[in-house]
Amino acid sequence: MIEPQHPALPITRQCELLGLARASYYHQPEPESDENLCLMRIIDETYLAYPVFGSRQMTRWLRRQGHEVNRKRVRRLMQQMGLEAIYRKPNLSRKHPQNPVFRYLLRRLVIDRPNQVWAMDITYIPIQGGFIYLCAVIDWYSRAVLAWELSNTIDARFCVQAVERAIAEHGVPEIFNTDQGSQFTSAEFTQPLLARGVKISMDGRGRALDNVFVERLWRTVKYDEVYLKSYRSQIDAYTNLDTFLRFYNEQRPHSAFGMANPKTPMEVYRQTIALAINQ
Repeated sequence: MIEPQHPALPITRQCELLGLARASYYHQPEPESDENLCLMRIIDETYLAYPVFGSRQMTRWLRRQGHEVNRKRVRRLMQQMGLEAIYRKPNLSRKHPQNPVFRYLLRRLVIDRPNQVWAMDITYIPIQGGFIYLCAVIDWYSRAVLAWELSNTIDARFCVQAVERAIAEHGVPEIFNTDQGSQFTSAEFTQPLLARGVKISMDGRGRALDNVFVERLWRTVKYDEVYLKSYRSQIDAYTNLDTFLRFYNEQRPHSAFGMANPKTPMEVYRQTIALAINQ
């Protein structure tokens, strides 16, 4: 989408118009070998089914499938994909004062309306010759995906862009929940939310189920879309994911809303807001 030889618009201005960090345009990731990319695909599929697998158990699993790997290699690939085994961990380290961790606010909270709680997470998406990252903002009550972004770097910028777009289109949430990833604890991410009066909530360490609805979204996206295709590029991934997430929001009845009167996430989101306004 960037034209380096554009006669009127410099690259800096094109990046601004696309909402793309200039560093992302110039970023040249070290390419992974085809063998490593194949392993990353298998690790991703296995982790969705068994999120308690750390690098040790994942290494054993891969060896049983006939792959000659050592733990060091598996650990590096899992770190690159942003994957970590889910289990309770002791709090053995102090957080940097510039990156505070916020208390989890959703335990035993009754969630009964849209925009009461939004949540966000990041997942790995394979493409031919490499990989990218997908982040999404989801409304907990309706399960609607309010905004999403793709990036070839796992930083805070593309997460902030998704949040800003969600707020511009749907208003300001009461609570915003994430995990304790460095993207979400950074001032770049937290300060715009706090300035709007949003309460920030963060999962406990190693407790992916604290953000369970986003984890379920990733399973749906991966099994119903990503694993059925082989994206050629980031643009190809964007086109296909855009089509699928529109289908998820507007046409696919969600199991959370029962069988008697099946509704899609966006139907629930819009109807509940309209009802509240009319009352």
